[in-house]
Amino acid sequence: MSSPAPWIGAARPRVDGPVKVTGTAVYTGDVALPGLAHAVLLQSTIAKGRITGLDIAAAEAAPGVLAVATPDGPLRIGRVASYYSADNGPMGDGRTPLSDHWVHHHGQHIAMVVAETPEQALAAAESIRVRYHEEPPLVRIEDAIPQTPPGREDIVRGDLTTGLAVADVRVEAYYETPPQHMNAMEPCTTTARWAGDRLTVYDSTQTLTQVRIALATAFGLPAEHVRVLSGFVGGGFGSKGTVWPHVLLVAAAARHVGRPVRLALTRAQMFTSCGIRPATRQRIVLGAHRDGRLTAIGHDGTTSTSPGENVVESTGGVTSTLYACPNVTIRQRIVRLDMQAPTFQRAPGRAPGSFALESALDELAHELGLDPVELRLRNHADTDPATGRPWSSKHLKDCYRLGAERFGWDPADRTPGTRREGDVLIGSGMASATHEMDPGQAAASAELRVDGTAVVGVGSHDIGTGTYTVLGQIAADVLGLDPDRIIVSLGDTDLPEAPPSIASQTVANVGPAVRRACEAVRDDLLATAVADPESPLYRQEIGAIVFGADTFTAELARTGTPSISAIGHHHPDVNSPYTVHSFGAQFAEVAVDALTGTVRVRRMVGAFDIGRVVNPRTARSQAIGGMTFGLAQALMEATAIDPRRGHVVEPHFAGYHLPVNADIGTLDVLFVGGPDPHVNDLGARGAGEIGVVGAAAAIANAVFHATGVRIRRLPITPDRVLRVG
Repeated sequence: MSSPAPWIGAARPRVDGPVKVTGTAVYTGDVALPGLAHAVLLQSTIAKGRITGLDIAAAEAAPGVLAVATPDGPLRIGRVASYYSADNGPMGDGRTPLSDHWVHHHGQHIAMVVAETPEQALAAAESIRVRYHEEPPLVRIEDAIPQTPPGREDIVRGDLTTGLAVADVRVEAYYETPPQHMNAMEPCTTTARWAGDRLTVYDSTQTLTQVRIALATAFGLPAEHVRVLSGFVGGGFGSKGTVWPHVLLVAAAARHVGRPVRLALTRAQMFTSCGIRPATRQRIVLGAHRDGRLTAIGHDGTTSTSPGENVVESTGGVTSTLYACPNVTIRQRIVRLDMQAPTFQRAPGRAPGSFALESALDELAHELGLDPVELRLRNHADTDPATGRPWSSKHLKDCYRLGAERFGWDPADRTPGTRREGDVLIGSGMASATHEMDPGQAAASAELRVDGTAVVGVGSHDIGTGTYTVLGQIAADVLGLDPDRIIVSLGDTDLPEAPPSIASQTVANVGPAVRRACEAVRDDLLATAVADPESPLYRQEIGAIVFGADTFTAELARTGTPSISAIGHHHPDVNSPYTVHSFGAQFAEVAVDALTGTVRVRRMVGAFDIGRVVNPRTARSQAIGGMTFGLAQALMEATAIDPRRGHVVEPHFAGYHLPVNADIGTLDVLFVGGPDPHVNDLGARGAGEIGVVGAAAAIANAVFHATGVRIRRLPITPDRVLRVG
């Protein structure tokens, strides 16, 4: 079997580019429905306590108001089956929204107004008067008592004490990362509409199926009576990867007022409503022989979670698998703070965890007088240290070598503070990267039409990553069509089910399902044709037929069939003997102003092993997006929390610093290795998060090389470089 052109591996432009740059892409907030009403949330101004009074009389009497919802009524929401929640509520509180008068965090939803217009709803919400019994909140990790997360155990390999005892060199250091927010361009938005006992929800989400399950259980509906749509998502990074309380409130409000209702969170509400990457406190201790071979790694991590959740930012995930070491102990602890629930921001656990581990490796290299690349090569893990399993595919050594060559890495130039351009100090640093791939089941449909087009459908998402484009290429490759003849339908729970678009898994899990659906519809058509004496393909060898538009359009037209379709499934091998990870090496050059302490990243090189690259253009976009995330983590991003009141101090872009084009130097990406023979039919792994991992450490290590100042607390601000304050 052959097709006219190989489309897998082609650097195709994004098919959704034109509608996005012309403003015609329909996002959740653009959906027009007759009779649409608008909702506005009122949020708590305290972080802990109890609501003792809610005066809603003025709001109920305000022009255009249709309903005012509080913990006293009138909305009815049942207990929720939620994918991540610790209890029986949507993610965020571990309980049903507006179910009681207790306040667990600043910015908790305490009332909602529905009105004819957004302006009327806002005015009415602002007229509500709230009385509280306020209690002192617990908001600092240092003030809380660490505990082992439920169901977790320490990771212990060998004996850490023995490993440290035999070490010739020992490095011990403490590292801190601040809380961070995702800040996708599109705020979370939900629109709900009822038709009898059937509910349709337009939601900006990365997890269609889980939204459907939560809504179905909350309102006592069969799952097939709930339809969730999300055609375009304006970025997520984890903030849209779970079911938040506002989604249920909108659906309940729409049922109560008997009209469609839309809620769009404000930018300030995004800082309190859709999760946070929690702060971390980490201790790393390393032991090594004089030749650099590791004898011991200890990694203790403490992160925060909310009173009602058990979400854990697992900082030791990278440490358990990245290096060969006989004695490893990883201890993860959580503290419960009176703050919003954390969630899984891009490269959860691995981003802050790699900052600590890879900074400590750089400190060890400095103590030993070794090239940081060489130190990592000497501790390369040929098999998975955590399980002893072979890797499905691993080209990390090539990432080091080729990345260093592209960057111009000089292993002899490792003395800090020796490169200057006037008052500017120049330094280079590097770090390793790894990220596992979550296996997940997926299904997809494929339809061949007599007009020479094909339609591929799957209940997945395009969160700005190029899913429409890449899945179209996979289908085109199988069907022998130009990708322009492929129509990809996403973002609809009426389509075959796919996993959430999180954890670097969409191409690796959904891609094979699309491929199998296309193979099935192609093979069904050919099997019928070669058995039909009236067909020109009668008795031909299927494997010798060149399949394309001419082939199937002729067969469909000849038989008077408008279209044929098939379903394809991907079931990952849960008993696979292999460990599946992507790998990479990050290199960075910084320029540090010796007078002001300002750090600029001049250039970065990322060498990544992600298996087969289906589309080099979209994959590169993913990689440089991840590297930009890492740069922001290193130099800018930090959510300031008032230590006494538990408020987000600056819930806006004026106070929460994000990089813009002027902050980004040259980002160079190269992909190393080739198809992974053991991961799936495509040989492809994930590209969405590997670019984040190690980036902050590479930059911090470059700052040390430039200045001799070791930064162990992010972000790297001028005062920390200058050691003032």
